[in-house]
Amino acid sequence: MKNLTYKIITPERVVLEGEATSLSVMTEDGEITVLPGHIPLASLLKAGEMRVRTLEGKEELLAVSTGLLEVKKNNQIVILANTAERSEELELEKIETAKRLAEEALKNIRNREDVSFASAAAHLERELARYRVAVKGQRRR
Repeated sequence: MKNLTYKIITPERVVLEGEATSLSVMTEDGEITVLPGHIPLASLLKAGEMRVRTLEGKEELLAVSTGLLEVKKNNQIVILANTAERSEELELEKIETAKRLAEEALKNIRNREDVSFASAAAHLERELARYRVAVKGQRRR
């Protein structure tokens, strides 16, 4: 069966593109893995880890925030994400600082119905995803 062709795009850049044998990503409904021959699909992304298995058998790790996943019937995948970073681009110390600040902001919001609470929770979720990918990426090096 044919391989997947994928493109991961943020507002700033094309983060990664190429061919792969599989791509796993977190959606609003849970983690999915796309293989060649997958049915067409559109889904909202949730902040989390993305894994791309290249044709050479290498696994690319990325931290991805919210966005959209589209799987087309011709084995093409397009991911439009607000942010996406490869594991080697992540700096653990900066992420730990950002994670701590996001946790503090969340604690300081008194009204859980407030829009700022949802924003702070989403920011913390993104930083936790970046942290997990950074730690895994360091172990591989």
